[in-house]
Amino acid sequence: MNMNKLDDIIARLKKQEEEQQKPKHTLLWILAIIGCVAAVAGIAYGVYRFFTPDYLEDFEDDFDDDFDDYFEDEDDEEE
Repeated sequence: MNMNKLDDIIARLKKQEEEQQKPKHTLLWILAIIGCVAAVAGIAYGVYRFFTPDYLEDFEDDFDDDFDDYFEDEDDEEE
């Protein structure tokens, strides 16, 4: 009869262990899915930034040319 009680106690402990591991397992899956989505979003953003032309660079080049031309005209007038 004592073995029967011992088996019953062991069965209860195993059942409690399984119940405690379920939330951890679920949380692990949720974090894994969030991590995968974040990784895919990061890769997509990186590809987008790589293939999108940089319009600001063209604007800065034009602005610098106009700026240099303006000061060159003033230098010519002073001489």
